Amino acid sequence: MKLSFFGADKTVTGSCHCLEVGGKRILIDCGLQQGAGDKDNSILPFAPGSIDYVLVTHAHIDHSGRLPLLVKQGYSGPIITTRLTAQLLSVMLRDSAHIQESDAAWENQKGRRAGRELVEPLYTLPDAESALALLKTYDYGQPFEVCPGVSAEFFDAGHLLGSAMIRLTLREAGVEKTIVFSGDIGNVAHPIIRDPTYLKSADYVVMETTYGDRDHEPEHAYTGELAKIIDTTLGQGGNVVIPAFAVGRTQELLYYIREIKEKKMVQSVPDFPVYVDSPLAREATHIFSGDLSGYTDDETTALAQQGINILAFDGLRLTQTTEESKLLNQDPIPKVILSASGMCDAGRIRHHLKHNLWRPESTVVFVGFQAVGSLGRILTDGADRVKLFGEEIAVRAKIVSLHGLSSHADRTALLRWINTYSPRPQHVFLVHGEESVATAFGETLRQAGFSAHAPDYTEVYDLAANALVQAGVPWVEKKKASSGKESSVYQRLWAMGQQLLEVIKRNRGGANKDLAKFADQIKSLIDKWDR
Repeated sequence: MKLSFFGADKTVTGSCHCLEVGGKRILIDCGLQQGAGDKDNSILPFAPGSIDYVLVTHAHIDHSGRLPLLVKQGYSGPIITTRLTAQLLSVMLRDSAHIQESDAAWENQKGRRAGRELVEPLYTLPDAESALALLKTYDYGQPFEVCPGVSAEFFDAGHLLGSAMIRLTLREAGVEKTIVFSGDIGNVAHPIIRDPTYLKSADYVVMETTYGDRDHEPEHAYTGELAKIIDTTLGQGGNVVIPAFAVGRTQELLYYIREIKEKKMVQSVPDFPVYVDSPLAREATHIFSGDLSGYTDDETTALAQQGINILAFDGLRLTQTTEESKLLNQDPIPKVILSASGMCDAGRIRHHLKHNLWRPESTVVFVGFQAVGSLGRILTDGADRVKLFGEEIAVRAKIVSLHGLSSHADRTALLRWINTYSPRPQHVFLVHGEESVATAFGETLRQAGFSAHAPDYTEVYDLAANALVQAGVPWVEKKKASSGKESSVYQRLWAMGQQLLEVIKRNRGGANKDLAKFADQIKSLIDKWDR
């Protein structure tokens, strides 16, 4: 009965954890690493074919973005999640595959001129389609058996439409343990979705810590603050550019802007136009306007029953084509532009930044977490110049961060959530937070009487014995590699070693002659490379 950590360990993105129970391996999330970091997304530190089941907490790419890669490399079991997460995955994974293919085509176009070898996309649209074909869904509060000895149940995490906390009951060799994977714990009092569920008991908790070192602005402040920013910026002839995650954050912003317009909170340009410039956001908005029964808060449910479209208002335009997107930057009319990606590392938002960052009359509003190394983080950290599409751009626009709009729980809310457990868990694993944040939050919990720590990448913990059995690779040490290329190559070698161990396990009970030959082959490799 073991738990291994394969992502979001002392860093914020790339969530991936693995349970081993009764000879079965269950993966919890399989996300992309985003922002800076020396982990190569193409390398999975385990053999995909050795995984028997996958559970997904929610659709955000840092929790789901490597599912097509997992399938591409040999996984063929079910991918289990909630109904609305499955719907969002259907658009998000296809979109992610398109990005992977486009990025590879762009690199190859440059690579040919430089004489470099061609690169392959991380995965393709057919890989994404293969992953989607494996989806199996359950609603909140609907217990189900993952496999003999393992049962599970989804609870509303309040982070994104369909997002879930997962409580699993594990039984092996007469030992029974419960473990909760929090996924991303939602902020409170957000529109559309419900507040996060407060669970009361578990032997172990794997808990996110994104904002474990600070609190958000008061809930009542950000609608008025957003209206003030729009009013001032449009009044001076500039654009309000909002890098927003296409799924979840964009729809929340549309909800708030509808309220701002209804209450006439913008006086300079009362009928201001709002553009959602992201094909993915357009598709996701259609899902948010569909059958949300069992997934929304009371206010949203009541509005839907009255026939009110919570995301529609005068002046809203959803662009589709690249030509429509380009025209936005040729149009002199002051406007609000919501575009992806939320961390500014890809997508149409980069074009809008190129055309607005140098304009002192414009404002760029960040409404979500910005990972270390992302363009969004560079801008929020105060850069006065950035490079976009090979061109140096001066940063003269006003840069604003509205942390109150975050879909993650803040420090106070995280403490409130974990303090509902009675009795306290045997141990709390702190993930999905920058190293300093996860470590500091761990110290806070220990001072409050919890047993807790922030695990390292590839760490293995024995849940039956409540003990660490394999140390991981500290994130800070990995970042000391002399180059990203060197580190990625080493990680590939390490991953191959893990796969070799899996092959050895599967050959247990084989013919002695074959096992002896296998051992001799491994020994020859060791003799060659042990230096």
